[in-house]
Amino acid sequence: MKKTVRDIDIRGKRILVRVDYNVPLDENRQIGDDSRIRASLPTIRYLIEQQARVILMSHLGRPKGQVKEELRLDVVGTRLSGLLGQKVEVATDCVGPKVQRLVDGLGPGDVLLLENLRFHPEETEGGDEFAQELATMGDVFVNDAFGAAHRAHASVTGIPKHLPAVAGLLMEQEVEQLGGLLEHPARPFAAILGGAKVSDKSGVLRTIIGLVDTLLIGGGMAAPFLKASSYEVGQSPADEENVRIAHDLMDRARESGTRVVLPSDVRVAGELTGHAEPTVVTVDTIPHDQKIGDIGPQTVEQFKRALGDCNTVFWNGPVGIFELAPFAKGTRAIAEFLATLDARTVIGGGETAQAVQEYGLTDRMTFVSTGGGASLEFLSGQELPGVAALEEKQA
Repeated sequence: MKKTVRDIDIRGKRILVRVDYNVPLDENRQIGDDSRIRASLPTIRYLIEQQARVILMSHLGRPKGQVKEELRLDVVGTRLSGLLGQKVEVATDCVGPKVQRLVDGLGPGDVLLLENLRFHPEETEGGDEFAQELATMGDVFVNDAFGAAHRAHASVTGIPKHLPAVAGLLMEQEVEQLGGLLEHPARPFAAILGGAKVSDKSGVLRTIIGLVDTLLIGGGMAAPFLKASSYEVGQSPADEENVRIAHDLMDRARESGTRVVLPSDVRVAGELTGHAEPTVVTVDTIPHDQKIGDIGPQTVEQFKRALGDCNTVFWNGPVGIFELAPFAKGTRAIAEFLATLDARTVIGGGETAQAVQEYGLTDRMTFVSTGGGASLEFLSGQELPGVAALEEKQA
């Protein structure tokens, strides 16, 4: 168990908080989904109540060590100010004399947001001098950025070498919820895995196959599983490596007694675009010149039957290209069905969390993770560098 912000004295201190405000912005720099900002509010409000001086750090996008005006955090600061109901000042950099003066000027309960960490190449390089410079601004480090906890970056694993380091309330919740899936899931336990490539999720698939009672496969990764089951998948991506991995995983499932449910019908089109007019075909009649874009209605009912009596469901990866209206029906149907279940439903971040948010169903799930890649690595049994760097609670 890691120490949390509740386990230490923070009253009146300068608290350096790593948050994950890597939010989607449209072409007008409007925030499309502020759920990651909202998820950080409990920690920030707790610190404000304790009269701490709060210094927030985040990245946004991939500026690759250069200042990109479109990736500045001013829009995030504006949204955060509205959500907190108090002014949040946004620095024009994350280190340097000007930033230090802003930090020195903070009063009890004040909040400052530093500029995009990734404007400095040292952040992603894990530079210790950069981590030390950040650390000089705080008395305590709080990591509340589960979505970045799988990165050995300066603000994630470097600062804990120079300051007492504990988990924020969101980090605590993420570790407890996802850890609970590995340690004591209520059965029957099912996992729905979708997304693009089998190889991207082979780690979590290998771990979860021995853990779940039922594994449902959708999205782009269904094609290699179908091909490994002797179906032709048309022009859908299913290279030799991914088919081999799928074959090995199905062998593993048979050995462990995990039931694997593959699509029985799919929506296909020649090109997967927003203007496509897909047709529904059974998986044994996929045309050679078509691509799979979504699961079909028969598969939706098949998945519902498999999930209906479950007490725990984990879902990571949409079961179709939900961003495109012609291929969004399967993902919406599964999300809406999960919202009706009397079960523990855990959404594994990334695109799945985005879909659930778009459908207005976030509050009807037990837990929606803020970490896409981080949640997968965690469930693969890997120790996340950002979690490992935090202090342990005393036994």
